[in-house]
This record gives sequence, structure tokens and C-alpha cells, in this order.
Amino acid sequence: MKFAKQQLSVYFIAGSQNTDGDVNKLISIVEEACQNGITMFQYREKDKSTLSPAEKLSVAIRLKEITAQYNVPYIIDDDIDLMNKINADGIHVGQDDTKIEQVIAECPNKIIGLSTHTLEEVQKANNVSAIDYIGIGPIFATQSKLKVKPAIGIDELNRLYRESIHPTVAIGGIKEDNAKPVLTTGVDGVSVISDIIDSTNRKLTINHLKGNS
Repeated sequence: MKFAKQQLSVYFIAGSQNTDGDVNKLISIVEEACQNGITMFQYREKDKSTLSPAEKLSVAIRLKEITAQYNVPYIIDDDIDLMNKINADGIHVGQDDTKIEQVIAECPNKIIGLSTHTLEEVQKANNVSAIDYIGIGPIFATQSKLKVKPAIGIDELNRLYRESIHPTVAIGGIKEDNAKPVLTTGVDGVSVISDIIDSTNRKLTINHLKGNS
């Protein structure tokens, strides 16, 4: 699947650690999210995940079937082997994950994303043309991940977004009630975990995350 910046509009990230280890709940939420308008999905097993490699592969395969059915780009977090095994659409890495140079070398013709937090990281990313998009954040305080860096806020997001030459998705503590100020910076989309996981009306939540009233 070819990358287009519109795919960043509502970028949903989730793994079994976000559903208290309940794999069936994870699969059900991802399917409902795909049905109701998410534009990209990243499968991320980290932090408190207890899945074995075999279990992770099984879940990844099922999620690939779902995302393919709804034509939602499917990204794997920091696991080149898993991405290759299931032929996912792309891979995303953070600053402390697999080095971006290795990802680029081993993932030809895949969507490649990189997390950034500082002006220096954004400027370094500008020098790597093979990156398809960057994530900037965390924008607000978040409990969805361990080892979270300090929130940067809207003003710093605006500064880093303007510095980037790559399409950009904002991440970190973004919810339907604070998405509009984030989107006013001009970023290409928002990335969320808990706001979709915990939603009681995912169609409405996803619509609000797109900036619609």
C-alpha cells in the first residue's frame, strides 16, 4: 500500500496491554474502529504486554485480516520480523527502538514512521528522505504508555510541525475534546490510544478526532 498523508487523519494505536490482556476485546475494538473511520492502525505490543511471540503473531495475523478488509493501512511497531511475516503495510519506530537506518535498509517499499520529541530530532528526520511520516509528541500528558517523555504542548507542536518537511501526526494525550486545537496547527492528523479504546461511541469519537463537530 502506498502512503498518503491523508492516512494520518485518525491513527489508532493499540495492543493487548491496552485491553488488560484481553485479545478478543482488542480485536473487536480494532474492527469497530476500522468500520467507523480510522485511517491507519498500528499494532503495538509493549510495556505491560504478556503475549508470547506465537500469540503476538496470531493476533497480528487476525488484525491484518481486519485492516485489509477495510483498506486501513496496517503498521507494526518496532518489529521488522513480524512486519515481514505478515506482510504488513509498514513499520513505526521511536528514538530508542530499532535504528531508522536499519529500518530503511530492511523495509523497502514499506511505510516508515519515526517518533520525534525535540527540534533536533525533527531536523535529523528532515535529512532522511525515506521516512514517510513523523510522529510529534507527547502533546499532552498521557497514561497510555510507560516511559513517557514530558508533554510539549500546542505551541511547541506548532513549532516542530512547521520545521518538519515530512507529513506529521500528533500523539500523546489527544482526545476528542482537545483534538481541535491540535488540528489547528495544520498537522496531518492525530494518533490516539485510550480515547478510542475507552469510547462508548466510537463512530462519534472518531468523527470528533477528525475535527468534526
